[in-house]
Amino acid sequence: MMNYIIDKMKETDWPQVSEIYLAGIKTEIATFQSSVPTWEEWNKEHITTCRFVARDGEEILGWVALSPVSSRCVYAGVAELSIYINEKHKGIGVGTSLLNYLIEQSEKEGFWTLQSGIIRENISSQMLHKKCGFREIGYRERVGKMNNGKWHDVIIMERRSKVVGI
Repeated sequence: MMNYIIDKMKETDWPQVSEIYLAGIKTEIATFQSSVPTWEEWNKEHITTCRFVARDGEEILGWVALSPVSSRCVYAGVAELSIYINEKHKGIGVGTSLLNYLIEQSEKEGFWTLQSGIIRENISSQMLHKKCGFREIGYRERVGKMNNGKWHDVIIMERRSKVVGI
């Protein structure tokens, strides 16, 4: 049994966060990203108030963060999420804890819709999202091509808040 806490992500967490991200990239079903960005690049693209890590002492078990879907003001309460769990800590509830915490905190920040684009073959991510109240709203056919030349469909999943934007 792990004894972890969920905490705000700090810049000093980036080395471990980026290792977990790289492991996800290498699966070729977690993201279309082909390399890990620098902290500065990643930091610019993600919402400061909604980025968290699961931490057991000095070890990062997983992370979750939001990025805006648009710069248009009408979409201010809509964000896309990214969630990655260290391979050796999958299946023990870290992802569920992180995603539920993100949902709670995002609502405090005024977000009414969270969305996620999940590569069709990433069944475990789809199951995690469903477990946390997301529903499949559609898919984009052959929308992205990996460096290996393989095309993938992306499942679009969404969670609409029952307390914000109603």
